Formats: sequence, structure tokens, C-alpha cells
Amino acid sequence: MKVTEINDILKATILCGEDRLDDTVSGAGSADLMEDVLSAATEGCVLLTGVVTEQVIRTAKVARVGAIVFVRGKQPAQKVIELAKSYDLPLLLTRYSLFVSSGRLYMGGLRGLDGSW
Repeated sequence: MKVTEINDILKATILCGEDRLDDTVSGAGSADLMEDVLSAATEGCVLLTGVVTEQVIRTAKVARVGAIVFVRGKQPAQKVIELAKSYDLPLLLTRYSLFVSSGRLYMGGLRGLDGSW
């Protein structure tokens, strides 16, 4: 699924990475614990999270995440957005909860990180 499709499904706002909307993500994972991201993320996946700190961006970089979606309408600080820009990492923001966001993407055809449907 392309980042632009994720944006549409989640009725999201693009915070940065407009030039990467045609990138394809390999799957999706939802986590608020960064140790879970490091243990489960696959290269090029999309991470859905309610944590809006710089640590999320740094963890996503290490885990080679392809895009991040902040849920529940939680707005990150500008320094978080700037860090994502420096890593060329698309950031999206949706008003949907983590549960609903995950479900909408799943119903849209995006697989989980374990490959399950």
C-alpha cells in the first residue's frame, strides 16, 4: 500500500514527507513502546503510535520504518517534525484512535507485520 493510500484511509494530515507519498509500505504495526517497535518492525513498514516524541523518530530510523502515523490527533512538537524531515521520514497525523486506525488499514488491505490477514 502506498503512503498516499494510508493518508486517504485515515483522513490524515501530512506533517512532512509530501515527496514520499508514492512510497510503498510493506506492512503495518501499532505500538507505543519503542522496544516493541525495535523487536517487531520490518523495513519499510508504517508505524502507528500515540507517542509523539523525538525518541519515536530515532527508533523508527534505526528500525528502518517507512512512515509514521500519529494517532488520536496528538500533535508533535515542531522539533519532532524537523527531526523526521532530516531523516526523510514521512509523518502523518490522524484523529482516529490506534485501534480504529489499525482496523481501517487492515480493512483496506494492509497486512500486519506478522504477515497475517
